[in-house]
Amino acid sequence: MLVAKYTGLHALRHFYASGLINPKEAGGKDIKTVQALMGHSSIVMTADTYGHLLPSTNDQEALAAAEKALLGA
Repeated sequence: MLVAKYTGLHALRHFYASGLINPKEAGGKDIKTVQALMGHSSIVMTADTYGHLLPSTNDQEALAAAEKALLGA
């Protein structure tokens, strides 16, 4: 039998976050925006909690854009 990891309003919060992390072409947001919308104090908390939902890519351009967004470089 499967048991839900989160229940109640907390489950709704995770559902909302998972929708935010969809690919951009599907209306998703970048991780920094997700952090702000979820009210996390650090991007590390957001990435640790929802990072497994992020689309994987080897695209160097996307990685460079993410690094710029995170580091403000």
